[in-house]
Amino acid sequence: MSRSERQKKKEERKQLPADVQFRRDLYDWIQCLLMALIVCVVFFIYFVRVIDVSGTSMLPTLNNGDKMLVSDLFYKAKQGDVVVFRAENYDPNKALVKRVIATGGQTVNIDFQAGVVYVDGQPLEEDYINEPTKTQLQFIGPAEVPEGCVFVLGDNRNASTDSRHSAIGMVDERLILGKVYGVIFPLDGFRLVHGWD
Repeated sequence: MSRSERQKKKEERKQLPADVQFRRDLYDWIQCLLMALIVCVVFFIYFVRVIDVSGTSMLPTLNNGDKMLVSDLFYKAKQGDVVVFRAENYDPNKALVKRVIATGGQTVNIDFQAGVVYVDGQPLEEDYINEPTKTQLQFIGPAEVPEGCVFVLGDNRNASTDSRHSAIGMVDERLILGKVYGVIFPLDGFRLVHGWD
């Protein structure tokens, strides 16, 4: 619509009775609000999800009750990312959140005496964990991660059910719901969640 057309419509509107002007303005506002609501709903259905953290397996990175912003838009799993996924053999109705330690083709080993995780023979510098990895669960290493899968661990290593547990094991990338980009609630805990980059 050109400037002159907009100006003409404004002039026409001014000549209408006040109650008609009010109804038209109200209709315009409702239409704008509905469009904004539809855009938000589509955005949160198809591009971004808000998922609650349940449990303490990701302390100190994520707290129980945090609301995370998660997206799988153009996402390809990479080492260090915090991801949300489903584990069909563990609890198919529950979404789990863990950190990707290794991707397809990499080899993972854990020295439980020293509490050190190795990927491809190199020890990881893990300044994000709650404490050294001492709990073995059912993990026997070294273990090679199959292509199309990832090996995940919780940051609260000794209170986490993750790839060391046989019911979770190597996670198929197709079961990843998305990467955690940040915490949006509680408001005083608002923060971005970073990987290793």
